[in-house]
Amino acid sequence: MALAPSVSELKVESFCFPPTVKPPGSTKTLFLGGAGARGLEIQGKFIKFTAIGVYLEDIAVPSLAVKWKGKTADELTDSVEFFRDIVSGPFEKFTQVTTILPLTGHQYSEKVTENCVAYWKAVGIYTEAEAKAVEKFIEVFKDENFPPGNSILFTQSPLGSLTIGFSKHGSLPEVGNAVIENKQLSEAILESIIGKHGVSPEAKRNLAVRVSELIKEVDAKKLDC
Repeated sequence: MALAPSVSELKVESFCFPPTVKPPGSTKTLFLGGAGARGLEIQGKFIKFTAIGVYLEDIAVPSLAVKWKGKTADELTDSVEFFRDIVSGPFEKFTQVTTILPLTGHQYSEKVTENCVAYWKAVGIYTEAEAKAVEKFIEVFKDENFPPGNSILFTQSPLGSLTIGFSKHGSLPEVGNAVIENKQLSEAILESIIGKHGVSPEAKRNLAVRVSELIKEVDAKKLDC
């Protein structure tokens, strides 16, 4: 099913996320599910730090449609379970985090893993395997710096592999810098962005709107057949 051509590119600040990409470490072309900024309210002003694009394998739409067809974009936006189904779904995901303000690899990896470990401990799933995955994650980012326009790339396989890559000014490498085999960490990266306490409400809303429209298209095509 060729869904990819039916989605448009999205701009977040001055950065443009194309409608389709072939992520590092993947043989598949994924479509742009949604995009948005991550920022914080500082002294009464909303400061944007990163622009985030979330891409999905085309089979994500029929997979999600089974449970979520007929729901409005507002209903999907408000549903923790909907985003959980994206995070844990049996399809490939790709997340591109592009810096708006400068960021060091150390800053990024420490914050991400701190939140992951806190969550895992709270729900009782923090084991030695997760501890080792976190160590490797921090090591991958140790010597990296991300000036504005550079990107952190995460390719997430449904089996739990997390491919980490880096890019400068929009060009995506064919292979990643590292692969971490840990399903909990792979899912936690996307969960931190679009989950219950996700850092980009804008990306969540955009994802819900676009996926709800694609589900409607799938239903319409079935009726036409």
